[in-house]
Amino acid sequence: MEWITELLFDDSVAHSILLLAIVIASGILLGKIRFFGISFGVTWILFVGIFVSHFGFTINPSVLSFVKDFGLILFIFSLGLQVGPGFFGSFKKGGVRLNLMAAIIVVLGVCVTVAIHFITGTPMPTLVGVMSGAVTNTPGLGAAQQTCAELTGNVDSTIAAGYAVAYPLGVIGVILTLLGVRAAFKINLNREKEEIEHRNTKKDNACMMTVEVRNEAVFDKTIVEIDNLLSRHFVVSRIYHPDGKVEIPSSDSIIHSGDKLLVITSANNADVVTAFIGRRIDMDQQVWEKLDTNLVSRRLLVTNDHVIGKNLGELNIRAQFGLNITRVNRAGIDLTASPSLQLQFGDRIMVVGRQQAIDKVADLVGNKVKKLREPRLVPIFIGIFLGIIVGSIPFMLPGLSQPLKLGIAGGPLIIAILIARFGPALGMVTYTTTSSNMMLREIGITMFLAAVGLDAGEGFVEAITGGGYMWILYGFIITVVPIIIAILIARFAFKFDYYSISGLICGSHTNPTALAFMDSTFDESQIAVAYATVYPLAMFLRVIVAQLMVL
Repeated sequence: MEWITELLFDDSVAHSILLLAIVIASGILLGKIRFFGISFGVTWILFVGIFVSHFGFTINPSVLSFVKDFGLILFIFSLGLQVGPGFFGSFKKGGVRLNLMAAIIVVLGVCVTVAIHFITGTPMPTLVGVMSGAVTNTPGLGAAQQTCAELTGNVDSTIAAGYAVAYPLGVIGVILTLLGVRAAFKINLNREKEEIEHRNTKKDNACMMTVEVRNEAVFDKTIVEIDNLLSRHFVVSRIYHPDGKVEIPSSDSIIHSGDKLLVITSANNADVVTAFIGRRIDMDQQVWEKLDTNLVSRRLLVTNDHVIGKNLGELNIRAQFGLNITRVNRAGIDLTASPSLQLQFGDRIMVVGRQQAIDKVADLVGNKVKKLREPRLVPIFIGIFLGIIVGSIPFMLPGLSQPLKLGIAGGPLIIAILIARFGPALGMVTYTTTSSNMMLREIGITMFLAAVGLDAGEGFVEAITGGGYMWILYGFIITVVPIIIAILIARFAFKFDYYSISGLICGSHTNPTALAFMDSTFDESQIAVAYATVYPLAMFLRVIVAQLMVL
């Protein structure tokens, strides 16, 4: 049985992999346990790692460092690919105020942390770990550790210890504060829902309607002339003439009195388009389909690399093939098929026309389901390569004694966001299925947390008994104080509804556990909408400020 002893205690590759597998598997299983509906998820891996290493089970420091850094890179980069397409769009319209509030919450957390540093004398690296746990931000923990290692040559174990002790109350504190605010202000949830419905938060999504031509000002004019007069983009999918003929129009098709138009436009333009053309009538899609059996509606997948990044106007599909693209579905959202809309890999375009023409367009755009399932590793590793280079570039900021580097957390995050947003226009396909992205992200975070736990466990108990128990209180203060201030500003200055506030707080704390609890408790989609709006910016800021504070 000597081989078992060697496997468990020797400094070998097999020993390292075995220990990592045990820690990760145990942590994931424990993460499925819920207390009052709350679970700490994969963070249990960190706790298991600390527990195991406390009893002497360790890994070679070089191997541990590689696993930790590579896991962090995989996690950060796949996260950037996920949030990248919507990162810049999140600043539009109502998203500006939400992201402003998210930035305020991040700054408030930094201010509270710095205040605790000066009041108590607790080292800043330790408090950055506490802050990362208090706001449940694992990438911030990784960024702080990596920056600290570059400055001193060693990883400060109190960073991970502070994160570990502050994390549980970081999750619970968000939930309790949000529930407490609801009770304190006696918020009427039904009234909040009515206000959300009244605002119609999906104004930019495409909608389909039938409009009868009644306005003399548009009689005998072409569709493009009407579009120019109105200055509100819309697509006419089909025209039903009074004589019973159904036409697939082009931009030069002429509109006559009494024509019925199947119009696709954004919801906020619908009333204006209707009023200008005539009046809206009841005539659903099935009625249109029965009018002419020669017309076919199909969804086609964009999988041809040659059309990625091109806009619909460049493809000129209507003139070439005599059919219409009525709308484009991207990530489950219907978009109006405007000429300036750039196609991305995985888009689903709805076309209407003759079967023969549709087959030709299918060849043009690809329409290969199999290509969606193929892993696209080249953009991922090129992105990681560029991210490491960008993260290694030193630059000076006023007031800092050391040059700042984005590091292996900030560099890959920025590059991933950029290539996810602008890559398709440059012919770089970054599309991954949701399950593929989730798998890559989960592998990265589990490797990172296991390595951090195994590295921090040796001195964890001594750190806690030596005064570290106060970190729990510090973490709770860092969690709750910024939330209360932010809620007061959001509620009374910006007039946010309770659901938007809930999503804002969960997103700015990058706290999926709190989001899941609030979402399941109140069953309101606005919570997730606000969370998704602020999450990209909040994640980016958390990573950057963690490094700045250590410097």
